[in-house]
Formats: sequence, structure tokens, C-alpha cells
Amino acid sequence: RTWQCGTVQLDFQMPLNFDLEYVDADGTKKRPIMLHRVCFGSIERFIGILIEHFAGKFPTWLAPVQVKALPVSEKSRDYAHEVCAKLEEAGIRVVCDDRDEKIGYKIREARSIDRVPYMLILGEKEVEAGNISVRDRSNETVQMSVDEFVVKVLEEIKTRA
Repeated sequence: RTWQCGTVQLDFQMPLNFDLEYVDADGTKKRPIMLHRVCFGSIERFIGILIEHFAGKFPTWLAPVQVKALPVSEKSRDYAHEVCAKLEEAGIRVVCDDRDEKIGYKIREARSIDRVPYMLILGEKEVEAGNISVRDRSNETVQMSVDEFVVKVLEEIKTRA
């Protein structure tokens, strides 16, 4: 798709609204015409281009929610909140989905609707081991420590990878 971002507009209304006039070389008063030029067009158009380009799957550095923590059950809910607090402290945008829904539903929603770059699936095994299960957009799930994950995500954000 080809996008046309920049705009150049002739504005006849603004000089009228502000009652602008100038004196021409022949001494008569005339109304000017304003010219507007913008490189990106409107900010709304630019955001629309970004959303369409990435199909809503923004890179981690740009995603409004970079990580979504998904506790499997009520037993892992407190641990999920602890993990989220560590991520927030590191400056990562995270949301904890602690609703009483099935984990499959939460995963599908995070992948298909929210389109977050990373999901943390946190069950009883993760609570006991003190680590996290990280699922990225390729649907691969990897076990790692919270500190390792923080370093990985911060590096990805810093390099805009």
C-alpha cells in the first residue's frame, strides 16, 4: 500500500477568521491566502500508517503494553504481581491479567487482540522455581529468571530491535 503522508493545503478561511489584510503594491487592501505544509500530515494519519504497517504487532519499544503477565490460577496470582512490580520498576510497560479466566483464553486474547510482544505464563511450577515462562510472538515458550528477562527486554528496547 502506498501512503501519502505529507500535505500542502491552501487555506482561504483562516485569513477571513482573523480578518487578515495586506496592502498590495498598487495601494489596495487584499486578503492573503495561507499555505499549510506538514511532513507527516496529521498525527492521526501517521498513527494509522504505523498501525497498518505493523498490523497492530508493534515492536517491543513501541508497544503500549510490552509484557502481559498471565497467572494460571489463583495460586500464582501473588507471584504474578511480584513479577509485574519488578518489571515496572525496571521501566517495562506491563499488565497483569489476574482475571478468573482459563489460561488458554488469556493467551489467545493477549496474542490476537492485545498483540503484546511478550506473555509471561506463571503457574505453580514457576512459583516454586522462582522463574518465569516467556512466550513471544513466535509462540515459543522459554524458561528464564526475571532478571534475565528484564535485561533481554531492556536491550531490545534500547536497540529498537
